Amino acid sequence: MFIGHFAPAFAARAITDEAPKLGTLFIAAQLTDWAFFLFAMGGLEHLRLTPGITAMNPLDFYDYPITHSLVGTAGFALGFAIVVGVMLRNAIAATWAAIVVMSHWVLDWVSHRPDLTLAGGPDRHGLGLWNYPVAAILVELALVGLCFWWYLRRTKGPVVPPLILLGTLLLFQVVNWFGPEPETVGFPFLVTGLVAFGILTLVASWVGSTRWHRNEVGLNRASPPL
Repeated sequence: MFIGHFAPAFAARAITDEAPKLGTLFIAAQLTDWAFFLFAMGGLEHLRLTPGITAMNPLDFYDYPITHSLVGTAGFALGFAIVVGVMLRNAIAATWAAIVVMSHWVLDWVSHRPDLTLAGGPDRHGLGLWNYPVAAILVELALVGLCFWWYLRRTKGPVVPPLILLGTLLLFQVVNWFGPEPETVGFPFLVTGLVAFGILTLVASWVGSTRWHRNEVGLNRASPPL
C-alpha cells in the first residue's frame, strides 16, 4: 500500500469542512512512515531486502514496533491530534487528523504479510494482500479513485490542480509497482522515500489552497482558502 494511504485523507476532507486541509491530512496519512524512515536512518527500527518475501516487493519490515504497532500508531495519532487541535483550536479537526493517522495501520494490516504487532510483542498480523498482485493493484486504485472522486464532488474550485495531484500519485505508484527493485535499503533508499512523501504533500497543500468545501459558505469563501 502506497498511494492507497492517501485515500482516507481525501475522504476526511470530503466528509466535513471541519477536517484539516488536504496537505495536513496527507501528512497524517503517512505520518508513521515518515517516522519509520527517519527511525530506520537512526537505527531505531529496521527493514531489509528479502527477495520473494511477498509477490509485490522484497521489503521485509521485520522490526518497527514504535511506528507500526497498533499501540505505537495510536500514540502518533494522539500526538498529531494534539498538535492539530492546538493549532486550529478545533477538536473535530483534531479527531479527523487522528482517524487518518490510524487508517495507516488498518491499510497496512490488509496489505502486509504478518509483520505488524499490536504492542510490539511476538504475535504478528497482516492479511497479505501483497501476495495477490492483481487484487492488490485493483484495490489500491479503486480506493484512491473513489475517495478522489468523492473529494472532487464535495469541494469547489478549479479541477486542474487536483488532476495534477492525481497524476503525480499515479506516476509514483507506477514506479513503485513496476520500477526496478531496490538493491539496498540504506540511506539513499530512505531519503528517496521521504522526498516522495514530501513532494506529494506539497502538491496536496497546493490543491487544498485552491479548493474549499461545499459546506463553507459566505463572503469569506469568495476566494479559495489558504
